[in-house]
Parts: sequence; C-alpha cells; structure tokens
Amino acid sequence: MGILVLIFIFISLAQHGDAHGPDSCNHGGGLCRMGICDPSEYLVQYCFEPIILCCKSVSSTSTES
Repeated sequence: MGILVLIFIFISLAQHGDAHGPDSCNHGGGLCRMGICDPSEYLVQYCFEPIILCCKSVSSTSTES
C-alpha cells in the first residue's frame, strides 16, 4: 500500500503544470535544489513544484573590457 502512495505522489509532482524537470533547468544554466535557493541565487522555475526549485546564480558571467 505504501508503494502506491509513493507512486501517486511522484506522478502528482511530475504532472504539475509548472514543473519543467531537471533537464530544462540544467539547460538554462540553473541547478535543481530542495526547499530554498542559496542566498546568492534566485528562483527561475520549478524542477518539481512545489518542493524542488530551479535556482540560478545572481552573479553575471559577462566580462567588461
């Protein structure tokens, strides 16, 4: 019975409308994190809403000459 509950929870998280998955997050330069983003990061999207967030670094990677 417990395994059915886990399967149901996984399907519910995976099928949520705003969940893009880890591939989309990694492709956009972000990292999937559980709970909250680091202080030096901001929320871009959800890997699996509402628990796993896709966070991206605040610092810019461009260089000035």
